[in-house]
Amino acid sequence: MATLPQLIEDDIRRCDETLRAFIASTDATATLIIDKGGFLITHQGDAHDFDLTTIGALASGAFMANQTIAGLVNETNFSSIYQQGENFSMFVTNVDDQSLLVVIFKSRSGVGVVKYYAAAAVKRIARQLKIAKERAPEAGLDLSVLNVAETRPLFRKKKA
Repeated sequence: MATLPQLIEDDIRRCDETLRAFIASTDATATLIIDKGGFLITHQGDAHDFDLTTIGALASGAFMANQTIAGLVNETNFSSIYQQGENFSMFVTNVDDQSLLVVIFKSRSGVGVVKYYAAAAVKRIARQLKIAKERAPEAGLDLSVLNVAETRPLFRKKKA
């Protein structure tokens, strides 16, 4: 079963533009779009000090655990989680059925501005992912079954 639509270069470019605008508005350190399995789709910002692969996997796990807690307290859905630290904080919010937006920001910035601008960013990202799905409804992919040792079947050379 496909968890993500087939994304082309233009989809990623548009998502990256949204992430860069979000960073400019919020002064976030880094932003990631991940699938709900924890796989990194794209990111922007100053991420050289972070292991984004691990952060994506753990952020997804925390979000999905939060969804289970929601069920236990008779809530249909918790749409975001917030982790506050001394130096950095993290905000994770739902984009659509398949993906999440992860924001890493300096704790002194405060979560209010991040939540405010995240709402618009999530709408733009979800719209682009919907466009990708409508372009090729049957051509999605499930990153959890990807053989990372043999990726040739997944990636093709761009036609000139």
